Amino acid sequence: MRRQTATSGSNPAGSSRALRLDPLSLPVSFEAHDTRADGGVRHIELHRERVVLRRAVRGIEMAVNVRVRDFLGVALRGIDDAQMLALVHRDPSLTIPLGVSSDPDEIASAWQMWSDIFALPQLFEAKAREPAQRRRRHNAIRTRRPKFLVRRRAGDLLNPANLHQGEREIIARD
Repeated sequence: MRRQTATSGSNPAGSSRALRLDPLSLPVSFEAHDTRADGGVRHIELHRERVVLRRAVRGIEMAVNVRVRDFLGVALRGIDDAQMLALVHRDPSLTIPLGVSSDPDEIASAWQMWSDIFALPQLFEAKAREPAQRRRRHNAIRTRRPKFLVRRRAGDLLNPANLHQGEREIIARD
């Protein structure tokens, strides 16, 4: 369901007001912003036991069915002056926005209701998540040794501890 605007083409219905879903009126179907999807929009069906995400990526339509118990919890995130509720998944692309409000009492009661309905813990995120730092490459380019030899120490041909100049030999050679 879309409407045309004179300046910007088509917008999802209800895009002019803040996102706020009613936890007592499940199942509910809505659209959310998705940067990787075609058109920047994904369709979400939210049920008490499952969530269905529908989107198209490069012309290929997909539907992802995720159980509610697979989500980590209902998180409260601070964005500028407002607060946002989100159903947080381990995979950040599956995280679902539930509501945005600048009223702290309203957002606190909605946070409690969503947590009770889904039987998930309440999570508080003070700052947005950032990707983990890149891991070391374990000198893969520099030393070019076979994998089973990487754990072994390379021999030292010119180790000064093995050279005994001016010493008598222990084993006699005739």
